Amino acid sequence: MIVNPFVVFFAAIFTNNMIFSNFLGMCSFIAVSSDIKTSIGLGQAVTFVLAITAPINYLLYHYVLVPFGLEYLRYIVFIVSIAAFVQLVEMIVERSFPALYQSLGIFLPLITVNCAILGVSLFMTIRNYNLITSTLYGLGSGLGWMLAIVALAGIKKRMKMSAVPEGLQGPGITLIITGIMALAFIGFSGIVQIS
Repeated sequence: MIVNPFVVFFAAIFTNNMIFSNFLGMCSFIAVSSDIKTSIGLGQAVTFVLAITAPINYLLYHYVLVPFGLEYLRYIVFIVSIAAFVQLVEMIVERSFPALYQSLGIFLPLITVNCAILGVSLFMTIRNYNLITSTLYGLGSGLGWMLAIVALAGIKKRMKMSAVPEGLQGPGITLIITGIMALAFIGFSGIVQIS
């Protein structure tokens, strides 16, 4: 079945959001979502990494691994290419945006092990996307991830002015908010569906 690349792009943002439908990339999503500015910075970094590594991994898979019968090495190859690209992004952020680099702390290099990024590369090979669809899928997944973390940061900022019961403060209320947001995003699932 041929899927329109733009349908995949919008589905990756809303209906098949990496966080709310696949629950991938939750660690940094929960840990860094306490400040809107930091969330935007990490969201941009994740989007940039996803938009670039998805086509790179597509090319590596279809033009290096498949011709030599090395498909079973895709996990290692994808992780190495993602790690190399994240290292490049880390150096750029450190030199160009030192305040953002300090606020992101350990979570910037941890983009390497963000399972949403590896998940995009694996989903695109499983679903047999072409290069354009894979690129738009990576970009859409990054934008969806950024939308989710910025929305959570905004809600958590508003929650600071609310009287949250002591037992629910911190991770408890964060997980409840995340669950409610996931339910809201499921409401979009009837509009566009990819598999």
